[in-house]
Amino acid sequence: MTKVVHKFGGSSLSSATRYKAVANIVLGHCKAGDCVVVSAAGKTTNTLVKLWQSYVQQDDKAFNDILLQVENHQRQLLSELFSEASAQSLRSQLQDELVTIAKAANARTLHEATLLAHGEVWSARLLAHLLNTLNVSASDVDARGLFAQHQGQLLHAQNKQACLSQIDTSKINVVTGFIAADCDGNTITLGRNGSDYSATLLANYIDAEAVSIWTDTQGVFSTDPRKVGSAVKYPKVCRVQANLLARLGNPVLHAKTLSPLKDTNIKLQVRSSYEPEIIGTEIVKQGYSKEKRFITTFEELDLIRVEELVNGEVRTLSQLIQHSIHHFSKGGEDYLLVPSNDTHAVATHLQGRGNIVETHLRGVALVAPEYEITQLSQQAAVVLEQQDVVIRFTHSDSNYALFLTDQSIDSDVLAILHDKLVNKGREIAVIIAGLGNVGEVFVEQCQAQIEKLQAAFDLKVVALLRSKEMLFCPSGISISNWQQQWRSESQHYSQADLLERISELDYEHKVIIDITASDAFSDMYPSFVEQDCHLISANKYAGTAPRNWYAKLLEQLQERNLFWRYNTSVGAGLPINFALADLQNSGDKVTRIEGVFSGTLSWLCSSYDGSQPFSDLVIKAQQMGYTEPDPREDLSGRDMQRKLLILARDLGLELDVEDIELEPLMPTHLAQGDWGAFLANKQDLDVFYAQRAEQAARDGKALRYTGALDIDEHGKVAAKVGIAYVESGSAIANLTPGDNIFVITSQWYQQNPLVIQGPGAGKEVTAAGIHSDLYWLTQNLK
Repeated sequence: MTKVVHKFGGSSLSSATRYKAVANIVLGHCKAGDCVVVSAAGKTTNTLVKLWQSYVQQDDKAFNDILLQVENHQRQLLSELFSEASAQSLRSQLQDELVTIAKAANARTLHEATLLAHGEVWSARLLAHLLNTLNVSASDVDARGLFAQHQGQLLHAQNKQACLSQIDTSKINVVTGFIAADCDGNTITLGRNGSDYSATLLANYIDAEAVSIWTDTQGVFSTDPRKVGSAVKYPKVCRVQANLLARLGNPVLHAKTLSPLKDTNIKLQVRSSYEPEIIGTEIVKQGYSKEKRFITTFEELDLIRVEELVNGEVRTLSQLIQHSIHHFSKGGEDYLLVPSNDTHAVATHLQGRGNIVETHLRGVALVAPEYEITQLSQQAAVVLEQQDVVIRFTHSDSNYALFLTDQSIDSDVLAILHDKLVNKGREIAVIIAGLGNVGEVFVEQCQAQIEKLQAAFDLKVVALLRSKEMLFCPSGISISNWQQQWRSESQHYSQADLLERISELDYEHKVIIDITASDAFSDMYPSFVEQDCHLISANKYAGTAPRNWYAKLLEQLQERNLFWRYNTSVGAGLPINFALADLQNSGDKVTRIEGVFSGTLSWLCSSYDGSQPFSDLVIKAQQMGYTEPDPREDLSGRDMQRKLLILARDLGLELDVEDIELEPLMPTHLAQGDWGAFLANKQDLDVFYAQRAEQAARDGKALRYTGALDIDEHGKVAAKVGIAYVESGSAIANLTPGDNIFVITSQWYQQNPLVIQGPGAGKEVTAAGIHSDLYWLTQNLK
C-alpha cells in the first residue's frame, strides 16, 4: 500500500484555527495508512525550555509561573477545539501529566528530554482526537516506540521493524516528531528541526512513496522572500543543491532532514500549510532538475581553522551542537563555519586543534551551477564593494561562493544582489506554433516585445512551427530575419521529434504559443505540460475539449505550477477572460453572459437591410476574407458554441459542448454536400433569413446571432447559441458590423450590465492579444 508522510511544524499548529486548517489538509491529502508527523504547538518547545532552565536554576516561582503558562495554552486549545464532553478525557490526561511534572521538579528528578517531549505528545494527541471528531479514523503514536538509538546511532533494522509493525494501515497515524528513545527506554531528542528528520526517517522505514514538509513558506526560494519581493519560488530543486543550502544555514531544509532519503526514490515536497492550494517545491534526485541560483544570508558565525580534522568529525560536531556545520578546505587547510553561540562547545571538543580565525561574522553565500559560479562570484564581489560592504573572508568552490563580512546583509543589499545575479539570469524559451496571418504578425511584433521584457527575463524564441516543418534553434532565432533562416534551416518534424527537442531545452521556463487552428496540435498539450511548458493559446480546441480531458489538463498544470493563458481564443484581443476573472476574484457572481462572439456573423447580421439577398452578403464576406473558406462553417454557429463553452468554463461551470443548444444560421439541409451544392440552393438561405428578419421588424426588434449563458440562483445553467430577436435600442442591436460584444450581468452589474465591445477578429488585434498573454505570464513568473 502506498504511504505518504506529512509533517507539520509548530507554526502550522500555533492556534486552534491552525489545528483546524491542518485537519482540513489531512482530510484532503491523507488516506488510511498515511502518517502525520507533528511538532509541538507554536512556541511550546521554547516555553518548555524556559521551564527547564528555571528548574536548573532552582527558581521555583518562575517554574510555577511558566508551568501555568503551559497549562493555560493547552487548556485554551482544548476549549476552542472540542466540546466539554469531548475534551474530558484529554483534560484528565493533561492534568495527570502536569502533576507528574510538578512532582518530579519537587523531587529534583525532572529529566530534560522527557519534559520537552510533552510538546509533541500533546500535539499528536490533540490532532488525532480532532480528526476522530471529524469522522476520520486516526490514532496518536509516540515515536519513542518507533525510533531507538544506541550511543547516538539509530538502530535502523530494529526501527524499521518497529515502524512496519506499529503503523496502523487502517488509520491515519499522527506521530510525534523530535523525540526517540535509547536502548533503556529513556527519552532522547533528535535535536534542532528534529521533527523534519523524524518525518524522513519514518518515510524511509515504512518505504513511503513521498514526504510533504508543510511549513509557513510556499517552498524553496532563490532567496528569503520576506526580504526580497522578487524572490523566485522554484518548482524543483535537486537534492545536492538542497543539501548545500542546508549546510550553509538555509532555514527551509536541513541537511539532517535529507540524509534518510539518500539512495531512495522517496519524493520530498516543501509546501505551505497556510496556502495548501499552492503547489510547493519538490526536492528531486540529481539530474532530475536543472541546477538553480540561490542567495542565502547568515548571522553570527565564527570561522575556525582545524588541524588534523578526522574523517566523520564534522558530523560528530554537528550532532554535538545540534546544528549543521559547513566545512571547506582552502590553501590545504580545513575550516568550519560554526554558530558563535556554539564555538566554545566545538573548541572544547577539538582539544586545542581548533583556532578561531574570525568571530561574529555575517555574510552571504551564493549557490549556482558550476559553470556559472566564477563569473557570478566576481559580480557579487563588485556589488558588495559598491554597497560599501567590507569583506573579511571569501571562499569559492565548484558550486558556491562565500562572502564573510562585518555587517549584516540588509534587505536592500540582498535585493540588489538578487536582481543582478538571479533575476537577470532567468531565461524563457518561446516556441511559436502557427505561422499563418496572425502568426506572422505576432512574430513581426516579437522584436519590440522581447526588448520590453528583457528588463526581467532573457526571452528567446527557440522554435517556429508550421504543420509539418519547424525551425528549432536552442540558442535563439534571430527574429529580424527569421524568414531567411526558415528557408535555409527548417526541417520536417514529427510530434516525437518536437517533444524530444523541447525536453532538451535548458531554460528556467518554457512556453508554447499555439496560434494554430489544429485539434491535433492541441491534443499535445498534456505532453507539453509533462515537459514543464506554460501554454498560451489562440487555438480554441483545448478549451472546448471533452470535460474529463480538460479537467485532467488543468490538474496537470496545477500540479506542476504552470500557467495557461487563452485570452485570444474568444474575442481576439478583447479582455473578456480577464474581466470574468477579475469579477470572480473580487467576490462578484456572474449570472448571465450574452453577446455576439463572431466577427463574421456580426458583420452579416448588422449589414443586412433587405436590399439584397442574405446569400449575396455571405458571398461578399467570403470574397473579402471575412469567413472561413467554406462560409457554412461560420453559419453553423459551431465556432460561437465553442467560444461560449470557454467562457462557461472560465466561470467554473462543468459543461461540454453538447450541453450548449445550437441553432445554425441556415437551413439544416444546406450543411449537406459541397459548396457548389450550397450555391445551387442559396435561395433557401435567403428565404430562411428574410422570414426571420421580417418577423424581427414586425416586433420592432433586430435580428442577431448570439450566444447566451444563464445561471439561476440555484446554479442551474442554460446555454444557447442561435438566432435572437433583440431590443432595437440595445447595445447588441446597434453593434458595429464586424465587432464582437459581450454583455455581462452579475450581482454588481445587475441593472446596468458590463459591456465589452470591439474588434473580435483581425490579425493585428489578435497578435497583440497573444502578446498581452505573454506579458501577463512574465509578470506572474516574476
